[in-house]
Amino acid sequence: MTSTNAKIQISVGPMSFSGEGTEDWLEKQLDKLLAAAPTLAVIHPPTDLGTGSGAGAGAGKTSTETGTLPSFLQKKNAMKNHVRRFLATAEWLHQRGANRIQTADVAKALATANQPRLTNPSECLNQNVGKGHCEKDGKTFFVTPDGKTHLG
Repeated sequence: MTSTNAKIQISVGPMSFSGEGTEDWLEKQLDKLLAAAPTLAVIHPPTDLGTGSGAGAGAGKTSTETGTLPSFLQKKNAMKNHVRRFLATAEWLHQRGANRIQTADVAKALATANQPRLTNPSECLNQNVGKGHCEKDGKTFFVTPDGKTHLG
């Protein structure tokens, strides 16, 4: 029995997939896409998040404005210092639409972008809070205007 050629096009938020091939092959590709969706959502959240009135600085920037995480870290001179890399990654996530984030979000973004991991992300957050670069809000945190200024 031969499978017939099929086409599929699907868009979920900022992600889209289109393919043409056998039904079996398309099903496998779609399964891969759906399995990766949670990871991709962290890296590329919808660009319209946080763009309402009162949105903070940097809210609603598109991925082309912020670029990739490695290029953003390089631009912010945050490749060698763990505390600065944490702060820059948090700011990158904020600029891509994340309003409040958790320490694990920063670690996951770095891992997903194939960047060196932080030895102790919680300590990096605490040091940034101590310097006034981040502010905790329950189990989440955000980058303060001083933190944004510090990154340049």
